[in-house]
Order: sequence, then structure tokens, then C-alpha cells
Amino acid sequence: MTARWPRAVRPLLWAFAVLAVVHLAALLAGVPAAGQLTKPALMPVLAGYALARGGPPLLTGALLFGCGGDTFLQIGGDLAFLVGMGSFAAGHVCYLLLFARYGTAPWGGRRGRTAAAGAAYAVLLAGTVVLLWPDLPADLRIPVAGYSLLLTAMAFGALRAGPWAAVGGLLFLLSDTLIASGIAHWPQLPGPQFWIMFTYVAAQYALAEGVLRAAATTPRPAPHRTQAPRTAGAMSSSG
Repeated sequence: MTARWPRAVRPLLWAFAVLAVVHLAALLAGVPAAGQLTKPALMPVLAGYALARGGPPLLTGALLFGCGGDTFLQIGGDLAFLVGMGSFAAGHVCYLLLFARYGTAPWGGRRGRTAAAGAAYAVLLAGTVVLLWPDLPADLRIPVAGYSLLLTAMAFGALRAGPWAAVGGLLFLLSDTLIASGIAHWPQLPGPQFWIMFTYVAAQYALAEGVLRAAATTPRPAPHRTQAPRTAGAMSSSG
């Protein structure tokens, strides 16, 4: 994988970092206008950084679906929440396809460790859904449970793309669990939006970095070569 626009890589990374700091600072300072302006810009800038590094189109898609989710969740209301959750779900599908294409079996293909990790993620999923279920609005229970299954599958699949992606998957799980706990009206940490966005921004960056590194180390398939037809002279001389 080679950078498409090498001169743009560092400026885009700095732009993403500055946007993230400004957004998180706005949440801490209680400046909603700055938070609302910066939130939808985060993932497009990160997508530009990934493109500048020569990242696969599916990674751009995953990040832009994240932007869609950010935008709709910012609107508020059950319908916007469901549309935003659907956009995030589409991003998780993109990540799963990326892990299948560029990832390798974790822990050198040791089935015991992989099975143990899968069981741990399954227990985490089941426990979270069971605990949240009674406190979620009735019309959101099934969508949240289905989304949680896809999110957990993405986080588990991220193990295939190395430690960066694995950490990103766990942080995404944490961020969305914080959102769900707020919908269920559970007790919240001070400044809950800050922690939701802090873990989310870190998750998306770690996932993108993991995919970029995995794609850079994945051998490209050799181009298919077709044998050139022999000329009439060569055919006659060989006879």
C-alpha cells in the first residue's frame, strides 16, 4: 500500500487531531455550538487521512457511515437514533469485510485462544443486552439488541487486523454501551458526552490505523498474465 497523496498525510492527521481536541474541549466547557459544528467533520477528515495513505475504499466507507451516524444521533429523537444506528451498522459491515480481506487468524491461528476470545465477547454481549433490556424503551429493544450483535461481531473480527484494530473494537463497544446506558437512564459518569465521544474518536482512529497497517502488510495478488499467441511464422517453423 502506497500513499496516494503523501504531502497531505500529516496535515490531515493534524487536522483530525485538532478537530478532536476542539470537539472534546467544547463538550467539557459546555459549548454546544462548537460541539455540533465539529462532530460531523471528524470522520470525513479521518477518511481523507486514510485515503491519503492509500487506504482501501471500504475504509473510507466505514468512516463516512460513521459520519452519518454522528449526524443523525446529533439530531435527536427515536427515528433519527434508528437511522444513525443503521448508518453505524453499515460501517461495521464495512469493517467486517475489511478484516476478512486484510486480516489474519489471531494468535497464529491457535484455535483455543480464538475460541476463548469468542466466548468472552459472547458473554459480554449477552450480559450487556440482558442488563439493558428491561430499562430500554420497548420500541428500541430489538433494534439495540440486533445492533449490539453486529457491533460485537465487528469488535471480535477486529482481532484479525492486529492490536490497533482490536483496541479500536473494544473502545467502540465501550462508547456505544455508554450511549445505551444513557438511553436506559442508568446512572452516568460526570460529563457523559465527553466520555462517549472520547472513546468513539479513539476507536475510529485505532480501527483505521489497524486496517491501514494490515492492508500495508497484505501481499497483493500477482497480476494474471495471459500467454501471447504464437505468430504464424513461429508456428510454421516449429512444425
